[in-house]
Amino acid sequence: MSIIVNLDVMLAKRKMKLQDLAEAIGITVQNLSILKTGKAKAIRFSTLISICDHLDCQPGDILEFRKIGDQS
Repeated sequence: MSIIVNLDVMLAKRKMKLQDLAEAIGITVQNLSILKTGKAKAIRFSTLISICDHLDCQPGDILEFRKIGDQS
């Protein structure tokens, strides 16, 4: 089982750069990049709320659960 982070998709839909989002929510570009690439082990609810607020989306638009072996 894994969690897929679709932050890059939402950023593209909103025509926003990673750096702009990082500045808007008060997080470093490096930490946001770790989240975007799926290397983060956890995310604070406060960070998720800020991301969703600034991208005008739901958590499910950013995070996706996928079972191992599921190719969809």
